[in-house]
Amino acid sequence: MNLPNTASAEPSTHGSNPASGSSLGSGVSQTSPRTVAVIDIGAISIRMAIAEIHSGGHVRTLESLLQPVDLGRDAFETRRLSRKGIERASAVLRRFRRILDEYGVRDAKDIRVVATSAVREAINRIAFVDRVFVATGLDVEPIDEAEVNRITYMGITPMLLGMAETAESKSVVLEVGSGSTELLMIRGGNVLHSDSFRLGSLRLVQTLEASGAQGLQWRQLLETHVKRFVVRIADELKADAPLQLVLLGGDIRFAAHRLIEDWDEESLVKVPVDRLEKLTDDVVKMGEDAIVKKFGATFVEAETLAPALLAYTLFAKHFELPYVFVSGTNLRDGLLADMEQGGNWTSEFRQQIIRSAVSLGRKYAVDQSHARAVAELTRILFEQLAGEHQLDSRHEVLLYVAALLHEVGLYVNLHSNHKHAYYLIRNSELFGLSRHELQLVALVARYHRRASPQTNHEGYTSLDRKDRVAVTKMAAMLRIAIALDDTRTGRIRDVACQRDEKRMVIAVPGVDDVSLEQLALRTNSSLFRDIFGVPVMLRAGVHKS
Repeated sequence: MNLPNTASAEPSTHGSNPASGSSLGSGVSQTSPRTVAVIDIGAISIRMAIAEIHSGGHVRTLESLLQPVDLGRDAFETRRLSRKGIERASAVLRRFRRILDEYGVRDAKDIRVVATSAVREAINRIAFVDRVFVATGLDVEPIDEAEVNRITYMGITPMLLGMAETAESKSVVLEVGSGSTELLMIRGGNVLHSDSFRLGSLRLVQTLEASGAQGLQWRQLLETHVKRFVVRIADELKADAPLQLVLLGGDIRFAAHRLIEDWDEESLVKVPVDRLEKLTDDVVKMGEDAIVKKFGATFVEAETLAPALLAYTLFAKHFELPYVFVSGTNLRDGLLADMEQGGNWTSEFRQQIIRSAVSLGRKYAVDQSHARAVAELTRILFEQLAGEHQLDSRHEVLLYVAALLHEVGLYVNLHSNHKHAYYLIRNSELFGLSRHELQLVALVARYHRRASPQTNHEGYTSLDRKDRVAVTKMAAMLRIAIALDDTRTGRIRDVACQRDEKRMVIAVPGVDDVSLEQLALRTNSSLFRDIFGVPVMLRAGVHKS
């Protein structure tokens, strides 16, 4: 929700000349800005941001649009998107597409359309995605909670690091959305904890409507539900030191604009909790009609305002905070930052994923030194065999994580520990990895030993061919790396790979005797031969000068 600056989906004029800044067309220099757009299909509205990405990485927003569309009510009650809701969304997206045409934004690589909880949870989401594509030509991507947290991290971290009070302190970033609540705990740019809760302001409203409560009873019931939710999150955080609370979302931006004069949303703003509490009390008492009349909100927006503000207020009071920080950043900002990066994971973000994997490995008592040795060897193999596997940089991270976690199944039992590893990883949370990416990691770890991938194996059979091949290639390299550290001493730290006509030769510089590793390789190299078409030979290398 963005009550202060609600824009029409069909404005009579646009904020900039549609042709200005566009990088399309012939004769445009390489330094011309690239015009892009991101669209966020939420539970109660569809929003679009059009922006220019300049050569130095600067992103300048040209126009932001919002159109209320109530998809969440049906999705959260029946797990189905109604036909009326689908057509309403398609009509809005058609209008958005016409505006994009005026800006010259037509290439699919310059447009990203995502859908959050309402579409993601609907059992007919594929029908929705297909209908939108037929109506508009836009590809809708339902993103899961992990992807939302990743995008949030990209958008909020520069703000946190840019302010002294939040740069090194433990900051809890909280966004109460219509369908879910997203949470990140960050300190010094490092993610300490991330989670998502299937509880949002619209879900609370629907729960209260089902109860039939009115007036004072309605408020008491609302507070009971919100307090239970706040305590649950607070218990999970296990905060052992003072923290800063950083709040995101349209509802809290609405509050900040009414409590802090001249806030431009470009930086974090400090909001006293006592003033936020008073505004929340006023909003809860007003009711939807009064909110619409006083603030110019739509009814869809007004009905979720009170639950969201109450959640933020009670959370701040639970930790006895005198003030909170409010950020103007939103999902679209994160999406634009992601497009500026070309969809690639930055080195900082990769480290966050690895930190999360190491933490999970400790939870299951993994041999950290062996895991690290194997992971580093997979990194070297991935780099040297790039011409063979032709996988992208994200697969390198997935392989590294699988190597760190391939022995988590030993925590359950030595017997079939590779299968236990699959179930443990698949049902865990790793910051930065989507459910699909986590599934790939789990499968690579599952195939670190014993049987090769089979079409009747759980999880593997549901993959498309591209992912099946990627899993097999990564598992083959993981098996080689495990054989290279068969002694669990970490004595092999580097290898040199060279393919001749009949085999892949892996030389080990600085190690004179690799007989133990050669024995391990006889067992572990068959999958490599099957997927890459050549056997592997291990050779003791010459000493480096």
